[in-house]
Amino acid sequence: MPNAEDHSAGPNPEGDASAMFHVTPSSCDKFLSGRVRLWQPARGYRAGVDPVFLAAACPARPGDTVLELGCGVGAASLCLGARVAGLHLTGVERDAPTAALARRNAQENRRADTPEMDVIEADLADLPAPLRARSFDHVIANPPYFDRSRGSRAEGAAREAAMGEDTPLATWLECAARRLRPRGWLTLIHHPTRLPDILSALPDRLGSVEILPLAPRTGREASLILIRARKGGGAAPRLHFPVILHEGAQHLADGEDYSRQISAVLRDAAPMPGLAP
Repeated sequence: MPNAEDHSAGPNPEGDASAMFHVTPSSCDKFLSGRVRLWQPARGYRAGVDPVFLAAACPARPGDTVLELGCGVGAASLCLGARVAGLHLTGVERDAPTAALARRNAQENRRADTPEMDVIEADLADLPAPLRARSFDHVIANPPYFDRSRGSRAEGAAREAAMGEDTPLATWLECAARRLRPRGWLTLIHHPTRLPDILSALPDRLGSVEILPLAPRTGREASLILIRARKGGGAAPRLHFPVILHEGAQHLADGEDYSRQISAVLRDAAPMPGLAP
């Protein structure tokens, strides 16, 4: 399970996130205190806290439609569905085995108050015509964090696909803008070093930009950023005060030390503090 401080993907038996997610040898892992159970690969890229934070930042309301680009095994969408009842969830995933796991997770996590998530195997750069004909209240995404023209590749094909950028950020953002209906919201989670790339590639029709830095501890640089933008939004950009993920200046003992507010996000499906719901 990912280390809760550096937010890198991959198994980490010593990370304090294990108390939240209860990783088991069967690779069926518990999120949100068991509200969501996810099948995911035993090795390579594994969903951790990032998709939970993404779900917590999306301002969806009951009955809204949500499209997740690059949905992986469905972690963010299913965590969002556990927080907000009655959503109509659609995920796009280009990797066939991962899409199959997402469909299984959608079936096994179906809720009586929410339709089953629809998983479409496709490349977001070449969506099928029926999906191109639809629009959504929300688009959420956790694009690969690292531009491989500026760094080395990750070990393993699945981890590299998840962490190393193959499809340009501009393509992700343009796809999101096209699929949003007017006044709809885009919500992203990404690495702070890519903020200039995101802002420069953001289509003009996405405005009212909000940026929420997530810092591991007080006095530390942000390790993640959450970004929201609204189609047709005209409000001035907002840079929010950072949310601190952990208590104390350093990790002093075994066990998780998330702040009370972040524990509520990870355990109880609470909305992300620092953003309007």
